[in-house]
Amino acid sequence: MKPLTQCGILMHSSLVVTPEGLPLGLAAVKFWTRNKFKGTTALKRHINPTRVPIEEKESYRWLENMRQSTALLGEPVRCVHVGDRESDIYELFYTAHDLCTYFLVRTCVDRLAGDGQHTIADEMEQVKVKGVHRVTIRDAKGHPMTMTLEVPYQQMTVLPPIGKQNRYAALQLTVIHAHERDVPPGRSGIEWKLLTNLSVRSRAEAIEKLDWYAMRWKIETFHKILKSGCKAEDSKLRTADRLANLISVFCILSWRVFWLTMISRCAPEAPLDAAFTPDEIQLLERAVSDSPLTTQAPPLLRNLIKVARLGGYLARASDPPPGNTVMWRGMQRLTDIQLGYELALNRSG
Repeated sequence: MKPLTQCGILMHSSLVVTPEGLPLGLAAVKFWTRNKFKGTTALKRHINPTRVPIEEKESYRWLENMRQSTALLGEPVRCVHVGDRESDIYELFYTAHDLCTYFLVRTCVDRLAGDGQHTIADEMEQVKVKGVHRVTIRDAKGHPMTMTLEVPYQQMTVLPPIGKQNRYAALQLTVIHAHERDVPPGRSGIEWKLLTNLSVRSRAEAIEKLDWYAMRWKIETFHKILKSGCKAEDSKLRTADRLANLISVFCILSWRVFWLTMISRCAPEAPLDAAFTPDEIQLLERAVSDSPLTTQAPPLLRNLIKVARLGGYLARASDPPPGNTVMWRGMQRLTDIQLGYELALNRSG
């Protein structure tokens, strides 16, 4: 008997995030399936990917999400579409040009530049370092460490791939290369090569773009909540439509947990009713007592910490802000408490 291959469903999502890191929700979601997962790399040995129309590739979802997000938000000039190296697609750059919106992607392709006789890398080798940027990260053991990045940037003419030059014109784009200085032995250094249609005229503007690209990790955090919290990958539904509907609901739940986690850091002075219903506020007041950390805190922050404490957060003075895991567990417990409260009042059943 021939074994049955189950390919499942794939999702490509676009998360709206403020410059401060507050997730506002999903602007676009694309679901699709494949006939097979294996063997896609082998196809490149027989087919030149640059000769295949973008409409026939899975990467077309990047263009679709950009169009959908831009249309939903309604103000193209206020949007910056951030993507990792998978989004390094010339058609995406040109779509942003047509929509009058902006993009910021991490590039992995050394494209032709200028008059077509050299590449972006060739031109960037001649660019002097125009500033340094110090960033603090944590090592494998959680210890903070400070690193210095050299930041050259340059605006240049970027050409489309040779096979697509009859369909797309050259674009004026800005290249930002951030390289770690004095990399210690035993680990690889930080190296970001960014491409954008935003103007960069100073060191401060270049660092701003680095900070914006760092926000891309928010989508990874969102997917972690979706997979680890909602257990989306453990679903046993038999059809793609049912699975897509279920994941859509999970997306709303995952966003709310993420939003509750980040609003305590980005906007702790926001009104209390922006995050909780009157019943939730009443139950939190009765179920969780105030701690020394929450006594003087704004109402919203005080209740968010109470939710986190339901999820196992210790709320000690030296503890970092509550994360997504304790907020997820806390919201689960709060939901159970509210259900029991409503059953006791004969509101449901």
